[in-house]
Amino acid sequence: MQYLMAIDAGTGSVRAVIFDTKGNQVAVAQKEWLHLEVEGVPSSMTFDTQKNWDLAVWCIQNALKEAKLEGSDILAVSATSMREGIVLYNKEGEALWGVANVDARADKEVRFLKEQYEGIEESFYETSGQTFALGALPRILWLKNNRPEVYEKVTSISMIGDWILAKLSGIIATDPSNGGTTGIYSLKNRDWEPDMAEKVGIKADIFPPTLEPGTVMGAVTLEASEQTGLATSTKVVMGGGDVQLGAAGLGVVKEGQVAILGGSFWQQVVNIKSDTLPPKDMSIRVNPHVVEGLSQAEGITFFSGLVMRWFRDAFCEIEKQEALEQGLDTYTVLEEKAKEVPVGSYGILPIFSDSMKYGKWYHAAPSFLNLSIDPKVCNRASMFRSLQENACIVSAINLEKIKAFSHIEISEIVFAGGASKGALWCQILADVTGCKIKVPKVTEATALGAAMAAGVGAGIYESIVNAAEDLVVWDKGYLPNSENFSKYSDIRGQWQEVYENQLSLVDRGLTQSMWKAPGV
Repeated sequence: MQYLMAIDAGTGSVRAVIFDTKGNQVAVAQKEWLHLEVEGVPSSMTFDTQKNWDLAVWCIQNALKEAKLEGSDILAVSATSMREGIVLYNKEGEALWGVANVDARADKEVRFLKEQYEGIEESFYETSGQTFALGALPRILWLKNNRPEVYEKVTSISMIGDWILAKLSGIIATDPSNGGTTGIYSLKNRDWEPDMAEKVGIKADIFPPTLEPGTVMGAVTLEASEQTGLATSTKVVMGGGDVQLGAAGLGVVKEGQVAILGGSFWQQVVNIKSDTLPPKDMSIRVNPHVVEGLSQAEGITFFSGLVMRWFRDAFCEIEKQEALEQGLDTYTVLEEKAKEVPVGSYGILPIFSDSMKYGKWYHAAPSFLNLSIDPKVCNRASMFRSLQENACIVSAINLEKIKAFSHIEISEIVFAGGASKGALWCQILADVTGCKIKVPKVTEATALGAAMAAGVGAGIYESIVNAAEDLVVWDKGYLPNSENFSKYSDIRGQWQEVYENQLSLVDRGLTQSMWKAPGV
C-alpha cells in the first residue's frame, strides 16, 4: 500500500494527515498554535516560524507513528494553509518575519496607500480580486516603515503553506490559489504582478516562482528527513490555499460549481472563469482556484463557527453535561432542542458578521436583538437556532452578490466543514438558499485536497480534477422547503435593514465593531 501526506496549517492549529491513494484517511496528528499580538503593535498577529516548525515536525512524526508507517511509505507530501498569512525570507532562505491571516497592524499603511495613490486599490482589485484589507503590500510597507533593518534583508516572500514546503524541500515557491491572496497577483495570468509593489515603493524582486498545485518541487532534504522522519525519496509537491484545496476535496472543480465551507469562518465559493472581471463595487473577493482556467468568487462570513463555540462555552453548561452523559457532541444535543423552535427563532436577530463588503469591511457590535423575557420563547435552544439561521442568511446574501456579477445560476450547493455535521443546520441552509444541499462523506476536505495535489505529483492521479471525480463520495442530501424559503426571504430583508442601523451605531462611536479591516 502507498500513502500520501497532507500538512494543513490552519488558523488555530497545524496537523499532518496521512491518506491512502483511495482517499481514505489513515492517521492524523494535530497541535494547536497561537499567533500572539506583538507588544506595542496593536492588532498584530505574528507567526512564529521557529516554534511553529517544531509543532509541524511533531505532527509529521506522530502521524507516521499512529499509522505505523515508515517515512519511505509516504510517496509524496503537500501542504495547505490559511490564506493571507505570509513569511518573508533572507538571501540564505531563512525565515525572517511572518504574520498570520487576519493580522491587521497595517492600518496606517492602508490609509496612506488610499490617500496618496488615488484609485490604486480599485485598480489593483480589478487585476487581483483583492483589496488592501488583508493584502501583503500594506504589511510589507509596515515592515519597511517600522522594522527597516528586517525589511532590508528581505529577498523572498511566500505563504505559510509554502513555508512548510520550503522547510521540507529547501525550495521557496508559491501557487496561484494561495499567492493570489497577497493581492500582488493577476487572476487572469495566475502569476505575480511585481509592478504593483514597485508602484508603492516596495521591493519588486522578492517574488519566487509560481508553480501550479500538483507540481513536484523536489524531494525531502536530508536535514528535513532527520527532523521529521520522512524519507529523502518522498516527493515534495506544491499545494495551495485552504479554501481552494478544500473545494477540490469536495469535488468543486468545474465552472459553476458552488460550495459553502462551514468552519471557524464560513466561505461561500463559486467557480468562475479566470478572465471574469471582479465586481466594480468590490463587494466580493476573487481568488485563483487550484484548477487552471478557473477562479473562485468568494464571500466570507466572519466568525460563524467561533461565535457558535463562544455560545456553547458561555451559556450551555447544561447541554454539555447532557452530552457527556449521553455520549454525544454538545452541538447534537443543542440541535435536538432547536428542532422544536419554529422558523425564525421567535424573531431573534443575531448581529455578528455582516455580509461581504470587501471594499469597506467592518462589522457591527456583537449582539442579539428582539430577545423576549418569556423563557419559553427566548432560551438557549431558540438563540442557538437563530445563530444557525443567521449564518445561512449571510451566506445566501453573499451568494446573491456573486450571482449578480458572475451570472451563474445556483441550484445546488456542496456543504462541508464542522457545521455540515448538523442535520438541522443542513436543512436550514437548504431552506434559506432554496438550493439542494449535498454533504460529502469527507466533510473535512482541506487535507484531502492537499493529498490530491500530492497524488498528482506522485503520478497517482492525472490531475486534481480527475482526483476529485474519483475520490469524492456523497453522504447526504437535503431539499429546500418552499414555505420556509419564503419565510426566510422576509427575515433576510429585515435582518439587512436592522444590521445597517447597527453599523450606524459603530459609525457614531456608540458601540464597538466586532472587527474592522485596516484602514477602515
